[in-house]
Amino acid sequence: MSEKAMARRRRYRQRHRRNTLATWVAGAACAAMLVFLAAMGCMDYVNKLPPPESSTFPGLALSETKQGTPDPTIQDSQPQEPSTVYEDGTDWNLRLVNRWNPIPEGYNVSLKELPGGEKVDERIYGPLTEMLEAAREGNWDELPRVISGYRTQEVQQELYDAEVNKYKSRGYSEEEAKAEAGKWVAVPGTSEHQLGLAVDVEGATYDVFIWLQENSYKYGFIFRYPGDKTDTTGTVEEVWHYRYVGVEAATEMYEQGLCLEEYLEKSG
Repeated sequence: MSEKAMARRRRYRQRHRRNTLATWVAGAACAAMLVFLAAMGCMDYVNKLPPPESSTFPGLALSETKQGTPDPTIQDSQPQEPSTVYEDGTDWNLRLVNRWNPIPEGYNVSLKELPGGEKVDERIYGPLTEMLEAAREGNWDELPRVISGYRTQEVQQELYDAEVNKYKSRGYSEEEAKAEAGKWVAVPGTSEHQLGLAVDVEGATYDVFIWLQENSYKYGFIFRYPGDKTDTTGTVEEVWHYRYVGVEAATEMYEQGLCLEEYLEKSG
């Protein structure tokens, strides 16, 4: 290669190095500027966010907010707190309600909402959710659902009327239709659901009802309407219906094969 060619190559390399350095310096300056602008934008965004206490987080609880404050969307306040023992000496968890024993006048209950929207007496919320979680064992590892909890007088009336109309449409007289409907749907004012202490449970498999019959007493619940107790309870068998009575009473009923009516009669 001639000396002139070599000189041109050296000049080219020098210019290339200078251009490359200039390009790198310019690029670094641009990158720094972008980082600065992004940081300023984030600070401005954060400053515009509402304070944490003004935000709501619907997934934190079923009926309470993160700080334990009652959820304003759930309005179940009652004029009086539920009694532990009623004037007739009956413990709140052993209150007997059936076709012969209506709910006492002025009965009140404080409710708490379950997953799915049903509500129960707040005093049974804990043991109920513990029982349902444990019942996964008999329900293909799925959480059983409460499909019916507390009912108002109006809701119970609607259910009862619908059942009566179903039998009347089959040719039953008014009196006959009411007699048949009463075996499946309690007359308004005589349903345990109106106490807030009873629930109807649904599972992924029938085996969940077998599990509940064998284990519910551990959590204070009883299989309320066994098929062999219909004459005593006044209600045909309902494998889905469970009633809270407390662990002590539930255990005794389970071990002795008693329904609630028999237990209360035996206890005097």
